[in-house]
Amino acid sequence: MKVLTIYDTNINERHIAEAVDALRDGYIVIYPTDTVYGLGVDALNKKAIENLCRLKGLDPNKNLLSLVCSGLSQASEYVRIDNTAFSTLKNYLPGPFTFVLPASTRLPKIFKNRKTIGLRIPDNTIARRLAEELGNPLLSSSVDIPDADPESAAEPENLAVTYANDVAVVIDGGRSILEHSTIVDLSDPDDPIVLREGIGEL
Repeated sequence: MKVLTIYDTNINERHIAEAVDALRDGYIVIYPTDTVYGLGVDALNKKAIENLCRLKGLDPNKNLLSLVCSGLSQASEYVRIDNTAFSTLKNYLPGPFTFVLPASTRLPKIFKNRKTIGLRIPDNTIARRLAEELGNPLLSSSVDIPDADPESAAEPENLAVTYANDVAVVIDGGRSILEHSTIVDLSDPDDPIVLREGIGEL
């Protein structure tokens, strides 16, 4: 496992490329967002998705999974966005929100039974550059925050120890906050429903 230090205000493109190579090879990468650190894989790599779901104990047909995209242009290839939804997304993204939207048919077969999927465009340059350089979204899930010592999840060096046997790369983007994104069901864009209150204010 490698730890790569990248600052949101001064992107090291060589390190971005190294992390993206790991994603393309099917590995899990820990990376910073505008909320807690994320566990990410190539969203078009079935085996990598299965590995992430196994690590997190998730069922891809039941649990909410989120795509991290570089921007709305990339997102529009994988989720269906009508004019009303686009207006909402434009107002709040990039930002600490997960918007639940109808899934498109471009997603891998592992998602064949899913009608919706979460969309994240974090207000963090590192996260967006990973998706941009990869050329497609990351499938992402937050790192676990332990009850006994929640502060440990904010420090990338602690995450490197916790996930030493599970991930190929940890991107050290500095200490994170320990609040999650706000989840908003936008499957009916005329009636947004907040499913989880997080740091983002709708």
